[in-house]
Amino acid sequence: MRDAAFREYFERHHDSMSRLAYLMTGEAEIADDLAADALTEVWRHWDRVTAADDPAAYGHGILMNLARNWVRRRSRERLLTLEPLRRALDPDVSAVLDVRGALRRLPHRRRACVVLRYSFDLSEKEVAAILGISVGAVKSATSRGARQLAELLGGSSVALARIDGWEAAR
Repeated sequence: MRDAAFREYFERHHDSMSRLAYLMTGEAEIADDLAADALTEVWRHWDRVTAADDPAAYGHGILMNLARNWVRRRSRERLLTLEPLRRALDPDVSAVLDVRGALRRLPHRRRACVVLRYSFDLSEKEVAAILGISVGAVKSATSRGARQLAELLGGSSVALARIDGWEAAR
């Protein structure tokens, strides 16, 4: 019974978890690994997941924590290398205009709120449940994140349309 229920959960949520991980990290290979790790944690804590009000949100919350930890590790690794210096000396203008590149520049909570609200079309309440924060914090982080993203993309109406469309980030 448990195996069949988990298999159904896996089939229903794997793609969205992988896509969410990609939008949070910008790395396709890492996204699949993070989705697999999150689903492993879902399996390990299956009783908690099924007891949750929203089992999908519980799984997405696990994924968001794993993605945040990956981004933090990656940031620390980059600080220990000369990679940031090399990039600063050879700026890639097109990457600045790219939604994915701009997303990577947002703080984690803002990025999470913007991605979950606009790309996954979740309500503020659903985002709050996934991230374990208040609805007011979601509203604030989403507003600030969207504004910062628009500024990173040039602040124009075209940039705002790109945010709403998300086509470049998918």
